[in-house]
Amino acid sequence: QVHVVESGGGSVQAGGSLRLSCVASGFTFSTYCMGWFRQAPGKVREGVASIEWDGSTSYADPGKGRFTISRVNAKNALYLQMNSLKPEDTGMYLCAAEPPPCRVGEPATWDYWGQGTQVTVSS
Repeated sequence: QVHVVESGGGSVQAGGSLRLSCVASGFTFSTYCMGWFRQAPGKVREGVASIEWDGSTSYADPGKGRFTISRVNAKNALYLQMNSLKPEDTGMYLCAAEPPPCRVGEPATWDYWGQGTQVTVSS
């Protein structure tokens, strides 16, 4: 059975930082593409960043230069370091997995999802 669990969300002021974590089980983590997505109320789910099994990364425009995705295959863990947060970064952040290649711009192709962790950035 697949489990994907996110943590690390919270409330911060604009300019602050958060580090999100995701732990997954039930599939061969080291061979999967892993990604972070976010969804704000009333908006469509959008890709934030993805990382291939070999560590190759891709970022969507909103987080470029501010967010860093990383993974530790030995721990089945995925991370997202978010710096210089803005109010528009507010939303539910979800961890997801799909077989390679990563398609961070296509949420519908991803197989496994967590429940999400809420990030709220105040001005």
